[in-house]
Amino acid sequence: MFALNRFAALPAAMLLSLVNTQLRDHFSSLDALADYHDIRISELCAYLEAGGYIYVAEQNQFKAK
Repeated sequence: MFALNRFAALPAAMLLSLVNTQLRDHFSSLDALADYHDIRISELCAYLEAGGYIYVAEQNQFKAK
């Protein structure tokens, strides 16, 4: 599994794909993903939001704004 602790080194579109794949295949929530990778949800969400994506909890994935 790809480690997300250096997520800011990736372009937002590539990170989106990795995060959504991990959410779909391995984690039932964004909290579980963040705990596993030891990252802050607020930083991940802010980075992806700056790239045009928001987290939709009901679908457990990031989507375009």
